[in-house]
Amino acid sequence: MAEAHPVGFRWVMKAKERGATIIHVDPRFSRTSALADIWVPIRAGGDIAFLGGLVRHIIENNLFFRDYVVHFTNASCILREDFRDTEEGATGFFSGWNGEQCGYDRRSWVYHGDGGLSFPERDLTLRHPRCVFQTLRRHFARYTPEMVEKICGISPVLFHKVAEALVAASGPDKSAAICYALGWTQHSKGVQIIRTAAILQLLLGNIGRPGGGILALRGHASIQGSTDIPTLYDTLPGYLAMPRGDGSEATLRDYLAQHTKPTGLWNNYPAYFVSLLKAYYGKNATAENDFGYNWVPKITSNHSFFEYLYDMADGKMEGMFMMGQNPAVAAANSRFQRTSLSKLKWLVVREMVEIEAATFWRDSPEINRGELKAEEIDTEVFLFPAAGHAEKEGAFTNTQRLLQWREKAVNPPGDARSEGWFMHQLALRLIAKAKQSNDPVDEPLRVLNWWYPEDDMGDPKMEAVLAEINGWYTDLQPNADGVVFGLDREGNPHHGPQVDGFPRLKADGSTASGAWIYSGVLGPDKINKALSRNSTDYLGHGWGFAWPADRRIIYNRASAKPTGEPWSDRKKLVWWDQGQRKWTGVDVPDFPPDKSPEFRPTGNERGLDGIPGDAPFTLHEDGLGWLHVPSGLQDGPMPTHYEPLESPVHNALYSRDTNPAVHWFTRQENRFAPPGDPRFPFVLTTYRLTEHHTAGGMSRFLSHLAELQPELFAEMSPELASELKIDNGDYISIVSLRGAIESRALVSRRIRPMHLNGKTVHQIAMPFHFGSSGPVRGDATNDLVPISGEPNVTIMEAKALACNIVPGRLPRGPAFEEWIKKYVPQGGPPNLHPEQPPPGAPCGRAGGGHGLDGKIDNR
Repeated sequence: MAEAHPVGFRWVMKAKERGATIIHVDPRFSRTSALADIWVPIRAGGDIAFLGGLVRHIIENNLFFRDYVVHFTNASCILREDFRDTEEGATGFFSGWNGEQCGYDRRSWVYHGDGGLSFPERDLTLRHPRCVFQTLRRHFARYTPEMVEKICGISPVLFHKVAEALVAASGPDKSAAICYALGWTQHSKGVQIIRTAAILQLLLGNIGRPGGGILALRGHASIQGSTDIPTLYDTLPGYLAMPRGDGSEATLRDYLAQHTKPTGLWNNYPAYFVSLLKAYYGKNATAENDFGYNWVPKITSNHSFFEYLYDMADGKMEGMFMMGQNPAVAAANSRFQRTSLSKLKWLVVREMVEIEAATFWRDSPEINRGELKAEEIDTEVFLFPAAGHAEKEGAFTNTQRLLQWREKAVNPPGDARSEGWFMHQLALRLIAKAKQSNDPVDEPLRVLNWWYPEDDMGDPKMEAVLAEINGWYTDLQPNADGVVFGLDREGNPHHGPQVDGFPRLKADGSTASGAWIYSGVLGPDKINKALSRNSTDYLGHGWGFAWPADRRIIYNRASAKPTGEPWSDRKKLVWWDQGQRKWTGVDVPDFPPDKSPEFRPTGNERGLDGIPGDAPFTLHEDGLGWLHVPSGLQDGPMPTHYEPLESPVHNALYSRDTNPAVHWFTRQENRFAPPGDPRFPFVLTTYRLTEHHTAGGMSRFLSHLAELQPELFAEMSPELASELKIDNGDYISIVSLRGAIESRALVSRRIRPMHLNGKTVHQIAMPFHFGSSGPVRGDATNDLVPISGEPNVTIMEAKALACNIVPGRLPRGPAFEEWIKKYVPQGGPPNLHPEQPPPGAPCGRAGGGHGLDGKIDNR
C-alpha cells in the first residue's frame, strides 16, 4: 500500500501514530512492511488458506463477537438437507456440480424452508447442525495453523501472532480494517479471497462500524466509479443487470421478474431500472413501449475483453476503440494481445502519448523477431490525442464511494480532447447517420435522448451529465424551483426539478436517473455536492458526496446493538433515539429512519418493510451479513482453498487442485503448466512501483520518473540467486509457457524461500510497467501471464504463475525462436494441465459474470 497507494497510506500512518497495529501480508518485504508492526510473508495464491485459518481460530476459540454474529449475520439460518460441502470426502466440490457444463446447479445452496431468502428459518443458539455457523465451523475445521504452514509457508508462531493482534483490535469498543488491492483480485479465486475477508470481519463485528470494513484500494482514481457507472459488458449503472438475449428476458416484465427481490432495497429494482431507461430515451420511453426496453442491448453470449480478444485473433472482429487501456503491455498474455491486434482492420487509440498498442505494427517484439511483418499488417491505427486529468472536469469516485469533482485547470493543448468530447461528438455523428436510415437496427440510436448542452470547445457540460445521473422529474415544470440545466442543446425545456435521492425514483416513468446510487449528489438545492470542500466532522461530511445518500459508512445500523444503543461510547456512530422514535447519529443512518429495533416482519411484507429492525444489511433480502452466500456466486457459497492454475504443488486440502468453475480460455497460445512441472519450478507474482503507473503510459514517458526507475527487474532471494549462479544486476531471462522476457536481477532478502510441506519453493516478483515505447523501454512482464477467467468477474490470475529463470540475455531477432524451443515445448495439446478442459468445452472458453454462456441459470 505504501508503494502503490502512497497517498492513502498516509492515513494508515496516522492510525499507527494513534496506537494502531499494522499487519502486512505480502510475498515480498516492501515499504509497507518496513512500517508495519508485523510482516507476514506468504506464498502467492495461499490467501484463502491463511484467512480460513484465522476464521477457524476465531470460531474454535469462541473469539467471535457473539451478539453481532447472532443478530446481524446469517450464522443462525438453517441450510437445506441436500447441501453438500467441499469437506465431505475432501473433494473440493460443493453440491450441484455439473462437469459437462463446468458449473454448479446452485439450488441446494439456499436456505431450508418456504421463506426463501427473505424469511429464513433460524436457530439463534447456533447449535442446529445445519445452521450456517456450524456448517462454517466444519468447512474450515482442517484449516489449522499446521495446514496454513504447509500451504502458505507461514509458521504457527507467526500465525498466532497475527490472530491475537486481530482479535485484540476487535470488539464493542475496538475495530479493525482490512485493505486489499490487485494482490487479491487477480487470482482464479479472487472473489472468494475477498469473501473470506468478509467472513472474518463479520465474525469479529467489523462491518458497518467506524474503523472497520474492507477497503478495496483501486489502481486508478476512479476504478470504483467505472464499476458504479460501468465500463463492463454485463452490468448497467448502479449495478443493474444487463438484459439477456436468450429469450428469458424478452420483455420488461420478464426482466423485472428475474431481478426484483421480494424484500430489501432490490425490491425497488423497477424504479431504478425504469428511471435509467427514461434517462436513456427521454420522452421516447413510454409505458406503451415498455419504456424502450427493446432498444436496450441484450447479452447474447460472453462479451468480456478476453472473449473478443479471441474473436480478434480469429479474424471475427473488424475494429476496436481503445481508451485508457494498453493491452499490448497491461493485459494478460500481452504477446498474444499484440498479435491479435494485427488481425483488426482498424484500431482507434485515444492517448496522451504513443503507447505500444498504437505502435505494435512497427516496433513490437514480434516485429523485431520477424513473427509479424509491418508490411503484412492491414490494421489501420488512428491515434487521437487525449486530454489529461487537469485538462477536463468531472467526478472521480474512490474506494470510500466518495464522489469528488475535479475542475478543469487549463485547456488541453492542440487537438487533444477529453473523453467526454470524443464520445459526445462521436454520438452526434452516429445519431445523425442513424436518422438518415430506415434500418430497424439503427432505431436505438435514433431514439437516444442526447440532449447535453455544450461548452465553447464542444464538450458536453459535465455538470449537466451529473444532473442527469442524479435524476429529475420528467414532467416539464417551467416555473418550478429545483430545475438544473433545464434546457437542452437547442434551448428547449427538457426536464423538471431534480429528485433529492433514490427513494424518490418511481417505476411509472415520472422520474429519470442515470445511476440510482448517485442520486442526491446534485439535487433540487442545485448544489454539486461532489464539489463541496467544507468538512464538518471526522467522517468528512461536507467534503464530496458518498453514495448512497452521503452515508460515509455503509450498513451503519450494525454500529448499534440489536436493541439500538451504541456498542460503546468510543465507537458510537448511529443509534436509535427512543424519545424521537428515529435513528440518528454522526452519520446518515443506512436504515429506514423510523424503523424500531424491535420491529419484526410477519412474513408477508415487501421491500424494506420485510427487513427486521435488527438486520442492517438491507441490500440482502434477509437483511443479514452473509457468512454463507445462498445466491449470487458461481463457484461456491463458502470460500475454499484451491491452488493457482499454475502451481508448484498440489492442493494439500482437497483432491481437486484448481477452482472447478474457473474459465481457462484454452488455446495453443495460452497454455498452462501442470502442477509441479519441473520445467517451470518457480512462482512469479507481479506488483506496482511507486514511480510508475500501470502500463507506464503516464510515467515511462516522463523523464524524471523514467530516471527513478529506468529498467525492468526481477526480485529474487539470495538463496535462489546462489542456486542459479546469478549476481545482483545480472541479465536474466524469465520463461513461461506463454513466452519469455528479459530483465535485470535484483537480489534481495526482501523476498524469501518458502517451505511448503517439506518442499522449498522459490518466488520472484516483477513490476509490469515496461514496454517497447518511450524513453525507457523493457519487455512486458505480462507476456508471461496466462489469460484466465475467475468464475464471477472474469479477471485473470496475474499474481501467481509458474516460470523458469535462465541466466543471461534473451536472444533478439529470429534467434529468439530457436532459443525458446529449448525451454518451452512447442507441440502437444493446448490443455497440458490435467484439470484444464479441451478447446470448445464450456469452461475452456466462456467467462463469468452476468452474461453467462454455457452456465447453469439458477438466478
